[in-house]
Amino acid sequence: MITCLIVDDEPFAREELAAQLADAPDIEIVGQCGNAIEAMQAIGKLRPQLVFLDIQMPRITGMELLAMLDPDTMPRVVFVTAYDEFAVQAFERHAFDYLLKPVNEQRLQQTLEKVRRDLRPQPVATLAPARLEHLPCYSGQRLKVVPVPEVEYVFSDIGGVHVATAGEQVHTNMTLRVIEEKTPLVRCHRQYLVAPGAIAEIEMRSAGAEILTRTGARVPVSRRYLKSLKQLLGFH
Repeated sequence: MITCLIVDDEPFAREELAAQLADAPDIEIVGQCGNAIEAMQAIGKLRPQLVFLDIQMPRITGMELLAMLDPDTMPRVVFVTAYDEFAVQAFERHAFDYLLKPVNEQRLQQTLEKVRRDLRPQPVATLAPARLEHLPCYSGQRLKVVPVPEVEYVFSDIGGVHVATAGEQVHTNMTLRVIEEKTPLVRCHRQYLVAPGAIAEIEMRSAGAEILTRTGARVPVSRRYLKSLKQLLGFH
């Protein structure tokens, strides 16, 4: 079975596509999401092989969501878009596939045949923005979109990946590696990233150092990253 996730902010569009996919005996719909934050959680938890992704969604678009996925574990992504033929042709060469709304049954079957033939990840980095403007986060039952400039530091532990701002600490399904690659945050420790603008001072210690942020939080710095961090801040 090919596991599949449908991501679209329009309930009718999700239901319509799900009804069409129901006729395919080897396609299993493991979830439906109405926004990018829900989709990030579902992709991390369910690990679908195939994602039908709407491009035009509020707050975080399908393109931005694509940039947030770890390329090593990214599923097949098929864009579902209301763009006309000319807009679609602009990225046709880079995406695994696309479908125009309303989804044509014959065209959908062509897409499924392509998926069946080859489930290996396709390079889609040319579609994804090089930098992220927001991080999709959650805290309990609340879903949050955190602007990157508000982030002081990010760290990982046994409980997952955590995002700290001046006012709160929330969680994200993104990996430290993707956040490091696509935001201004820099590595200061194997388990920590820090925003350079949030650093108030660095206290030297025998086993490394410790950052004091402008809001008073303390972030560890390992010897491995101390030199590059000092150079970044203008200390030589």
